[in-house]
Amino acid sequence: MDIEAAKALVCERVDALAPALLAVSHDIHEHPELAFEEHHAHDVLADALDAHGLATTRHAHGVATALRAEAGREGPTIAVLCEYDALPGIGHACGHNIIAAAGLGAGLAAAALADEAGGRVVILGTPAEEGGGGKVALIDDGAFSDVDAAVMVHPAGVDLQAMDVVANQQLVVEFHGQAAHAAAAPWQGANALDAAVLAYQGVAALRQHIRPDERVHGIFTDGGDKPNIVPQHTAMHWYVRSPRLADLEPLRERVLACMRAGAEAAGCTMEHRWLEPVYADMHDNGPLVAAYTANAARLGRRALAPGDGPAVVGSTDMGNVSYVVPSIHPMIAVSPADVAIHTPAFTGYAGGPDGDRAVLDGAKALAMTVIDAWLDPSVLDAAREAFAEIRRPPSGTLYAPAP
Repeated sequence: MDIEAAKALVCERVDALAPALLAVSHDIHEHPELAFEEHHAHDVLADALDAHGLATTRHAHGVATALRAEAGREGPTIAVLCEYDALPGIGHACGHNIIAAAGLGAGLAAAALADEAGGRVVILGTPAEEGGGGKVALIDDGAFSDVDAAVMVHPAGVDLQAMDVVANQQLVVEFHGQAAHAAAAPWQGANALDAAVLAYQGVAALRQHIRPDERVHGIFTDGGDKPNIVPQHTAMHWYVRSPRLADLEPLRERVLACMRAGAEAAGCTMEHRWLEPVYADMHDNGPLVAAYTANAARLGRRALAPGDGPAVVGSTDMGNVSYVVPSIHPMIAVSPADVAIHTPAFTGYAGGPDGDRAVLDGAKALAMTVIDAWLDPSVLDAAREAFAEIRRPPSGTLYAPAP
């Protein structure tokens, strides 16, 4: 099949699907759901896949809000990923409604040509990107065992070839002291809030002595019960981020030392728990990025290379996927460049006309990239070669072990 004709056909298919795709995007945007609670979004996507002739596995891979649909009998297998969880308080401020609808459109457009083009497409609904690691659960269940490459597109304030993805692990810490009357006999108490404050200050002092591209940030989740009671229990929730998995473990130990120091100074005890899974750094596959960039340019979108435009920094479980199969995670402009994701302002753009344009352009760019992988053998060959060069953690496992 001629590659140019195939690309024209998938773009025409996305245009024909536009009303349905935008309805899905708006519906998910209007019903924000948190990680692993995306039952409405799951059903909306599954119903749309069923309505367009794709047999859909609901509650796929042992995850209640995951889904999977496939088309094509043989040939290179490309997974198109859909995210759809939201953020507490500010809804779809990360624009996952756009990711879901664009992935749906790309998958359906590619599915219409799969047999003729000699390829397979897998549409994966991947819940709980915002901290739950839904893709890791799918990895562990073998969702990518028959996949040659994985693609998705993420909204932002600028078109970028890749996001600056940093490895991340979450830390939960509890401090235990001794309650006492804060006015009558404070000397009888051991102040767990002091322990947490001292730990926070320790991290604040640590920040000037870590790498500029590392991040440590946390919140108090329990600060005590009442001002006139010396707090006997406090708790904190931290994110510890480093550009590479290999560098994450030593940073975790330094942060943990601050927690222990705060507890010791306040005469308290401490317990901690590193939350699984670890979010890996992202290895955007160069040949697939090049294919996506060229396809986005056909739509009038110039995806900037890292360093050529504003950086979007964060963590995603797509990084974990990139250690398993060749993967891309480009960014598509939805808002002005000065509007950051994870803000109420971005929530508005994700549900507005600019978000709608991103759904359709994202679906077309991804679908054309699937066509490249199917019909130009050099693209997938080069992608596999680049993937083979990824340096794994020293332990030889995908995820560095937590202390």
